[in-house]
Amino acid sequence: MAGIFHPGALAVPIVQAPMAGGPSTPELAIAVSEAGALGFLAAGYKQTQSVREDIDAVRASSTKPFGVNLFVPTPEPADPASYRDYLRELEPEAARQGVDLDEARFDDDEWENKLRLVREQRVPVVSFTFGCPDIDVITALHDAGIAVWVTITNVAEAASAQRAGADALIVQGTEAGGHRGSFTDDENTGGFGLLALLRLVSRAVPLPLIATGGIADGHAVASVLCAGASAAQIGTALMLAPEAGTTPSQRALTSQAIPTQLTRAFTGRLARGITNRFLGEHSATAPIAYPEINNATRSLRGAARQQGDTDAFNLWAGQAHELARDQPAGELIRTMDADVRRAIDEARTAIERPSAGPQLRG
Repeated sequence: MAGIFHPGALAVPIVQAPMAGGPSTPELAIAVSEAGALGFLAAGYKQTQSVREDIDAVRASSTKPFGVNLFVPTPEPADPASYRDYLRELEPEAARQGVDLDEARFDDDEWENKLRLVREQRVPVVSFTFGCPDIDVITALHDAGIAVWVTITNVAEAASAQRAGADALIVQGTEAGGHRGSFTDDENTGGFGLLALLRLVSRAVPLPLIATGGIADGHAVASVLCAGASAAQIGTALMLAPEAGTTPSQRALTSQAIPTQLTRAFTGRLARGITNRFLGEHSATAPIAYPEINNATRSLRGAARQQGDTDAFNLWAGQAHELARDQPAGELIRTMDADVRRAIDEARTAIERPSAGPQLRG
């Protein structure tokens, strides 16, 4: 479609993941876009007016394209009986932080208001997580000249997004940090690794693909480009950049070799984070109940974050988090771009190198 932003137009084939809940900032999006990649703003959990201010801040400092990510609302509330016992289980955790649990409230994250905002602002790219919007929503965004990217985690979701009119797919492997972008939260610990999923989706759907999940250096970016992606989306790799809003206590752990795990313990929706006490003690009993559990634990997590208690709040991170660098975002993007080119040259040399081993004889 004429005028719609294509990931292949990027000077640097890298997209900043929209890390809702703090790490994403206008400053990070600006630095990434100015370096030739695509910066993103996270609208999730924010009031619409705050998102408007973030968009204004980006446009005040950069004329480069950028994106905004929206959460597709959960279709219906969870049954309160499914999470009642879990809330009782978490009461001592809240008391430990000196707060009460919040209301286990169902909401749509100001869905209609945010859709109206991105249409009015004619944001170059709008991406969606937790589902695919209806065809009429995508059509209205197209009418405003906006490219629509949908996060998918399997081939069925990819086909559904294509039918709805998506312009590109963000292909998320299980290696990714933060929430799984699945349309329905019915996974356990399965799902597809990124390279396998890329190849399956490449065969099934003729749309541009943006690969994401455990990509933290230039060699990983090069690998997904070779596997059929138009660009790589990186999140955890940028969390140590000074422009990121990552808390000091999480910064201290991000580059350490600590395992990650998928859990619903903090939010009621499957997400990958660095293992800690809370995750270990509550993952087994955590229900599927998003956004109710996310809203109920908001003050608990906030108090733990403020006190630097890394055993009691979510440390979202991908499997390759220890590769993250403490480096300005623009510098990191430029370094990664050079490493991508070097990795591809090295691969080409390896392919073209004549065989040096002994020849087999029949």
